[in-house]
Amino acid sequence: MKLCNKFAAEFFGTAVLVLGGCGTAIFGNVGFLGVAIAFGLTIVAAAYGIGHISGAHLNPAVSLGVFVNGRMSLKEMCVYWCAQILGAIAAAAILFGIAKSANVEIGTFAANGYGKFFEGAAGYLQTNVWGALAIECVLTFVFLMVILGVTDSKHNNGAFGGLAIGLTLTLIHLISIPLTNTSVNPARSISQAIFSENPLALPQLWVFIVAPLVGAALAGLCYKCITCEGNCKK
Repeated sequence: MKLCNKFAAEFFGTAVLVLGGCGTAIFGNVGFLGVAIAFGLTIVAAAYGIGHISGAHLNPAVSLGVFVNGRMSLKEMCVYWCAQILGAIAAAAILFGIAKSANVEIGTFAANGYGKFFEGAAGYLQTNVWGALAIECVLTFVFLMVILGVTDSKHNNGAFGGLAIGLTLTLIHLISIPLTNTSVNPARSISQAIFSENPLALPQLWVFIVAPLVGAALAGLCYKCITCEGNCKK
């Protein structure tokens, strides 16, 4: 598949992820469970819709983990990153426009944060920066380990790989929405922070870029080690 096709697929897929997941958080009255399910469903839909074109990464952290694991080139990863970030921002701009047209309060705009970011918000816990870094790093690590496992060419997952990834993302959101609004995806975090009216959205954004990337890179290395790819002696 040509790189331009992969760029288009990642742009479109990431835009759908933001529209579906963040759109539900902004406009829906479904609670944490509903938002978690929405993110999981968008991943399942993307996996079956564009997975055969680009792998449906939809997330710079996923692409980094795949790169570190040796499954894609640096050039390809950079193209994916550009597509994912631009797709996420485009979707966030659409959500912002819809919110304005419907006189919906922008507020945090489904952005990620921690501590005082959620001060006064019902259902949220005020963790500190270290807690936010830890939860985002660990959950991204778990997410990538599942992705690398179900997409391993040595493992025949049939038609259930996308479902496993979507369910994992749902679980991750159920764990961490009350703590950070769940990122595990720098593109999703960047796009929402740009339009958020919360004054802490941009200052705290670095956490939701660094932590997922570190967790993903560690997963890429760890999966390579535990599967002994290339250098393992029987």
